[in-house]
Amino acid sequence: MNAVSVAPGAPAWLRRLAGRVLATAALALPLAACSTWSDGPGYYWQSAAGHFAVLRQARPIQALLDDPSVDAALRERLRTVLAIRRFASDTLALPDNGSYTGYAELDRPFVVWNVFATPELSMRLVQWCFPVVGCVSYRGYYDLQAAERFAARLRAQGYEAVVRGVPAYSTLGWFDDPVLSTFVRYPEGELARLIFHELAHQVLYVKGDSTFNESFASAVEQVGVQRWLAAREAQSGDPAPRAEWQRFAGRRADFVALLSRHRDALEAAYASPASDQDKRAAKQEIFARLRNDYEVLKRHWGGYAGYDRWFAQPLTNAHLASVATYTALVPAFHALLTRHGDDLPAFYAAARRIGEMPKAERERVLAALAPPAEAAELTWRSPDGRD
Repeated sequence: MNAVSVAPGAPAWLRRLAGRVLATAALALPLAACSTWSDGPGYYWQSAAGHFAVLRQARPIQALLDDPSVDAALRERLRTVLAIRRFASDTLALPDNGSYTGYAELDRPFVVWNVFATPELSMRLVQWCFPVVGCVSYRGYYDLQAAERFAARLRAQGYEAVVRGVPAYSTLGWFDDPVLSTFVRYPEGELARLIFHELAHQVLYVKGDSTFNESFASAVEQVGVQRWLAAREAQSGDPAPRAEWQRFAGRRADFVALLSRHRDALEAAYASPASDQDKRAAKQEIFARLRNDYEVLKRHWGGYAGYDRWFAQPLTNAHLASVATYTALVPAFHALLTRHGDDLPAFYAAARRIGEMPKAERERVLAALAPPAEAAELTWRSPDGRD
């Protein structure tokens, strides 16, 4: 494990930053001895060292725009990033700070890899608890092999685990998170969506409630992208970016609906009085149907295969359980925004008030805004009508 270190002659800001990373890691250490799931101090050091390495590679975007050696296509994309960033603060009332004003080129397809896990016959995600963020339903690693080793340990203990690459993450405003090569070349709508999502975490983060946090950020991103692309079209007269986003968002909605239906089928199977053997048989049947229905859905999309990677690992409960974290409460947050006249600052304030409630009360309030039955609007139906 490489330690975080800074040369004695480094700039003062870099030494201060190193101290902050080290202090964050030190704060995490006392929990290591208390957690059954912990790798000990090594896990926290890899988190601190990995994040510091990303920050160390970041350069101000404005400096890159002024550098003639930078690839022209990248410069153009970085100009778009700065426009998105200004729009986020000026129009969406998202934080106006140094986040996403720098750029880091990484030598890997994802910045981190998250490990999700569930029991064999349950859709309940295993949680791990950390300082600052509280309990979350994943473990993040800056090295794919380390993530795979941890997933293998979980499987050896009888859990199901999946490793998923993540192109971006938020440090909740503790650091100025940079734009990364792992997502900078995404289509414009998807690039804006991701930046809005991560900035939304700086607006509101409820310690220990991943579903609340991710659903809130997902609702903000959706509204933000719609407003961004409408403004861009009004300015340029070019409808292509919005049309491209609508195709992307439609496919994603179809895919989430497909996963949600099969997740519900698994939950029903596990809650039944059947024997474990019968539950395992039902589980394999549901996974087989999921793969088959996905192939049908791809034909409906004209052969688009962008979600094939999702099926690259053997299917597990963890595949499906993690999806709900990002989508379950989105309709409730949209309803809350509508209740406040689509005024984002008023919406943020109302969401904060809900976030301050005890979890049980918070869940009751959100359920009243959008009952669970409304949580997944299906945009596509399979030929047999199951979706």
